[in-house]
Amino acid sequence: MQSPAEAQKIAREIGYPVIVKAAMGGGGRGMRVVHDAAQLDSRLEEAQGEARSAFGNASVFLEKFLPRARHIEVQILADHHGNLLHLWERDCSVQRRHQKVVEVAPAANLPASVRTELCEAALRIARKANYRNAGTVEFLYDVDAGKWYSSK
Repeated sequence: MQSPAEAQKIAREIGYPVIVKAAMGGGGRGMRVVHDAAQLDSRLEEAQGEARSAFGNASVFLEKFLPRARHIEVQILADHHGNLLHLWERDCSVQRRHQKVVEVAPAANLPASVRTELCEAALRIARKANYRNAGTVEFLYDVDAGKWYSSK
């Protein structure tokens, strides 16, 4: 994202609350939750400054903030012969400062239909990207809405 005006436009499109996240970051650095348009410009500037200091790159992006989200991951394996499989899901929601502390597999109390959808989506994403390696596809599962999300 290039400017506060662009951030305001994106936030209006996805709806508040949003979270500003460092594109090159991790560990909770360069992240700010924004509850309304009046906070966005200052939180954007804070996140960009922290990202620049921590990672040498001020690039950030916006996501819809889900207050009660579960962080579900699906590990995949793909080779150059076209073989592709998933190793089911794990719940990585127990975190400290946005860093995983515990991974639980299988994810407890995850509806079977959601488990299936996530595993199938991970395979579709890997297939579409022509992925070849071991990797992880990350999802957020909104507990309140019963919906899941992945990066676009």
